[in-house]
Amino acid sequence: MASQTNLSIFFTFLVIFNSLFLPPLSSSATLISLCSPNAIYNLGDSISDTGNLIRETTSPAASVFAHLPYGISFFRNQPTGRCSNGLLMIDYFALSLRLPLLNPYLEKDSDFSHGVNFAVAGSTALDSSFLAENNINSPVTNSSLSIQLDWLKSHLNSTCYTECEEKLTRSIFLVGEIGGNDYNYAFFQGKTMEELQQSLVPHVVQSIKTTVTEVIKLGATRVVVPGNFPIGCFPIYLTAFQTNDTTAYDEFKCLKGLNNFAMFHNDQLQQALQQLRNQYPNVDIVYADYYNAFKWVFDKAPLLGFDMASLQKACCGSGGGQYNFDLRNICGAPEVTVCPIPETHISWDGIHLTEKAYKSMVNWLIRDLTTKLKCLF
Repeated sequence: MASQTNLSIFFTFLVIFNSLFLPPLSSSATLISLCSPNAIYNLGDSISDTGNLIRETTSPAASVFAHLPYGISFFRNQPTGRCSNGLLMIDYFALSLRLPLLNPYLEKDSDFSHGVNFAVAGSTALDSSFLAENNINSPVTNSSLSIQLDWLKSHLNSTCYTECEEKLTRSIFLVGEIGGNDYNYAFFQGKTMEELQQSLVPHVVQSIKTTVTEVIKLGATRVVVPGNFPIGCFPIYLTAFQTNDTTAYDEFKCLKGLNNFAMFHNDQLQQALQQLRNQYPNVDIVYADYYNAFKWVFDKAPLLGFDMASLQKACCGSGGGQYNFDLRNICGAPEVTVCPIPETHISWDGIHLTEKAYKSMVNWLIRDLTTKLKCLF
């Protein structure tokens, strides 16, 4: 749990940071609203897992995320199952709402009075059985979005009782980021972008849409649904799909084709969310633009203190070269090294971001969400 002193420091930093690098809010908007939520319920994957994956098995220590260097920059140098060197975006969202950090659902006997984190690293929007029918293996976990939704329902049924409706109307639900792993597994198992646009994206988007509908039926009145990142900027993809064709890269030296694919998913998702807004006009259904938040961090990297020579290099990696990433020898393996100052890197392990990159993204996202989600920040 963050201390009151740490929270005060965080808010002071946030206000100063935003005044320096972001456009001013309108006079009617405030960073923290008096009617902020009293709980967060989160579903997702490794972008927001605070410890569920490492608790899924009887041998949590078997996961690299349960060992250093994961968690090296926070929690007194103790790994928590977070796929970063420290805090994640879900942590900074909680702090910005003056709520405790979310405990993972599988950490039994935890304090869930201010919400629960159901996200599992490696999870998919689609069930593993569906992916298998389409010749896509889901190798990390079977705790897909539908499983997490079942966990949410079970939790509410067992804890909410008669005050459930009032509690949920004062809560915020995050559905995602999810779906990224469906695409990750497919791409690295030989599927093409054209195949996925036609055969997978519609199903992923429908799964997210169905889940949002279900949480609304449970009583949610404020739902935030993040989109996908510009995956063409990530070391794992830059390494696997690098080419000598200079026209394949954009001004940030990211792969344009993969970023276009991410935008295609995001466009389809936003269309689905608009359909839900039309269906549920009294519910705030907000798209969280992870794509442009990430691109903003890239664009403002020098001002934010990131090393321009390391924007696309993994801090924790063994590949050397341009991206410092090797899928056969990833972060957490015995001889993989960590950069001296993780705060200078955007990418932590080639797949996930550093604590500082996540914090920077949340600063952008808070300003964006403030204008869209009533009574939040």
